[in-house]
Order: sequence, then C-alpha cells, then structure tokens
Amino acid sequence: MKKMRQFLSVAVLIVLVVFSPVKANAATFNIDFDPSCAAIELVNLDTDTVVYQKNADARREPASTTKIMTFIVASEHIKDLEGTKITITKELMDTLLGTGSSMSNIKIGDELTALQLMNCMLVPSGNDAALFLADYVGKGNVDAFVDMMNAKAKELGCTGTHFSNPHGLHDENHYTTAHDLYLITKYAMTLPHFTEITSQARTSYKPVGGPEAGMLRNLSTTNLLIDKNTGSQYYYQYARGIKTGHTDESGYCLVSSATAEGYSYLCVALGAPSVDASGNQIKTRGELVDTKKLYQWAFKNLELKNILNSEESIGEVKLKDAWNKDRLLLVAEKDYSAMLPMNVSASSVIVTKNIPDSVTAPVKKGQVIGTATLSYANQQLTTVNLVAAESIERSELLHSANTVKAIFTSPWFIAIAAIIVLLVVIYIILALIYNRKRKNLRRVKKYRKM
Repeated sequence: MKKMRQFLSVAVLIVLVVFSPVKANAATFNIDFDPSCAAIELVNLDTDTVVYQKNADARREPASTTKIMTFIVASEHIKDLEGTKITITKELMDTLLGTGSSMSNIKIGDELTALQLMNCMLVPSGNDAALFLADYVGKGNVDAFVDMMNAKAKELGCTGTHFSNPHGLHDENHYTTAHDLYLITKYAMTLPHFTEITSQARTSYKPVGGPEAGMLRNLSTTNLLIDKNTGSQYYYQYARGIKTGHTDESGYCLVSSATAEGYSYLCVALGAPSVDASGNQIKTRGELVDTKKLYQWAFKNLELKNILNSEESIGEVKLKDAWNKDRLLLVAEKDYSAMLPMNVSASSVIVTKNIPDSVTAPVKKGQVIGTATLSYANQQLTTVNLVAAESIERSELLHSANTVKAIFTSPWFIAIAAIIVLLVVIYIILALIYNRKRKNLRRVKKYRKM
C-alpha cells in the first residue's frame, strides 16, 4: 500500500510538471498597470529570472527585431568585420522596391565594411543593410542565409521561431515569441560590437569605397527609449538599446535593456497596436510606454533576496550501512537568490523536497541525493539539486549484517522459504498418510494369517 501511495504521488508530480503552464525560473508578479502589447517578457539578467510575462510563448511577427538574429549569423560567419568590404549593387537593392522597407540610405556603388553595414542595419533599422549582409554571407543566396538563421534559433533553444527573411518584412511563415526573442537577444549581447552598436542614438561612418568614399554620413536611431535629443516622453535614462520593429501586421515591437540600482533587465515587447478598434491611428507608442513602465516598476518593487545557502542544511535523509550515524544532512548544491518584491521575506519562498526514503553508505560530499523545488505565490521559481553535506564511509560489518537481513527479509526469500515449508508440510502429511496405510496393511495381513 505504501509503495502504491508513493507511485501515485510520483505520477501526480509528473502530470503537474508536464502540464503546468508555469516555467522554471519564472515568477510573473503583479504589475501596477495594464500593458497594451500583445506579448511581453521581462527578465532579470543578473539571475536569468523571468519576473513578468504576458503571452510570452505566443507566436508573433517580430518585424525588424529580426535583425538581431541577422547580426548573430553575420557576426559568426564574417571573421573580420572591419576588414571585410561589401559592394552595394543595384540588382540586389532593387528587390526592396515597393516593399515599404525602412532604409539606411546606403547608395548603389558604395563599398562598406561589414561592421558599417551592421551599424546601418541596427541603428536606423536599414532593411537594405540587412539584405546585403545576408547576401554576402549566403554567397549570393539569401535563402541560404535564412536557413542559417533558423538553424541558429534551434541551437539557442527557440521552439516557436521561424524566419523567412533577414529583415523582418511581413511573411506568414516569419514569426517568433517573446521568450524566444529573449533567448536570441541574450546570446547576441555576448558577441563583440552588438551592445556597442545598439546603444547608439547617433553615429556616423564614411564609405571605404565607391563614388562617395570618405564622405561622412550620419545615422540616427529609431529607438526613442534611448534618444534623449528628441525630447520625447518615451526617453528613459537607464535604457540601453536594443532594437525596434514595426509592420502593419506585427504592430510596434521593441527589444531593450536597462540597468539601474545595481540590477539589469531585458524586456521584449511585441504587438503594440498602431490603430484602434475604429481603424484610427494610435498616437501613443504602446511598446515604449509598456517597456518604460515595466522597468520603473521592476527597479522600484523588486530586489534580489538570498533564498538558499549552500553551507546551511535544508533537510536530512535516513542513512544505512554507516557506523554510529543514521541520518545524512543535505544542502543545496549552490547558493540561490531570486528576484522578489521588496516587502516579501525570503522565508515566503516554499521549498518542496523530493528525496528518497534512505541512502546507503558510502556517500561522497557533494553527491546529488535529491532535488528541491522553490516556489512563491503558487509559481515555480527554480529546481535545485540537494547534495550530501559530508562524506560518509561504509561500515563493512553493518553492510554485511544489513545484506543478510535484506536477504532474509526480501520477498523472494520469504516466498521461497514459504514454498519450502509448504513442501515439508506436504511431505510430512504424505509420510503420515503413507505410514498409516502401511500399518493398516500389516494389520490386514496379520488378520488373514490368523
């Protein structure tokens, strides 16, 4: 019965884990406003903890935020970004005619370095620059470059992403999710030049070749969150980059980061409406408003709290085959901290342990014994390994005694012993019957002789 209860408990746990809508390392707290964006994910970069989500796994068109992945693939396939020169051709430029593309005003005949094209792509969001980078890396085949984008998305763990082009123009088969775009951006931030380029509100360059070689050209960001020179209400002094996006189908999109109060966050905001229910143009940029408010909320209300200390025991388990010791102390494999509301105590985090009924010596310090799931406000924060706090040697005497005990108390031994006893009983009964029949037979023979 006990094993059946344990089996049912494990089965229920598996069902909860498989079908729970809450992800590990996620704790969507209540915010103080109603976002207009269709999908949002706000992540604390210091702990890699999601602190707010809205439809984060819903497929959305990313528009020009696509160019974050374009940067990744181009960066990893062009070894010398500053030394590689790319010529702007009319044939390829003409493929963007009539698409309504955002352009960086690079000109036919220009010869630009790959790094200059990356600036043109990410600062003013030039579809032209994205296309020429893709064409160069794909060796004249943009579709081959797009295949590289999709392969990289899969490598980064994206499960709801498929790219059809390098710039983000509308395509029914071009989509991602807020969470996938977070994974993509987090990786891009580890690459050279990315944060440097995307944090610029203004920059300039000089073509290295062509009719206008050496002539200064200026680039201005499309990201009002980081551009203080416009006097915009959307400017946020702690924001750093990263990429805007917009098509009629995608709505307004923004991927950004912000650092303040010793903390860093990354926010993905997708699908802010550009028209209202009546079809009238919405003047307020919802993606900028939502992002700025989320940062202000996070810096004002959340702080890092120490939840688990790897030096402190958080449980114990029954220990077998150890001399003069019957319990093994367990500790967290590593320290764990979480972003929580400032007015919440770390003791509010519930620790649910999943450990065996017992363990058998020898045990090494740091050996994984079980796990502990941490949750707050009915939301799972993370799962950590529980490990042995010390090394314990095995007592050979106790081991031998327990082995013998285990043999004599095992179901198989008991079953075999029962069978043997039954056979002995049957044998005795048959022997008694046989002896009784022999005695009766002797009496009959004796009677007949008389």
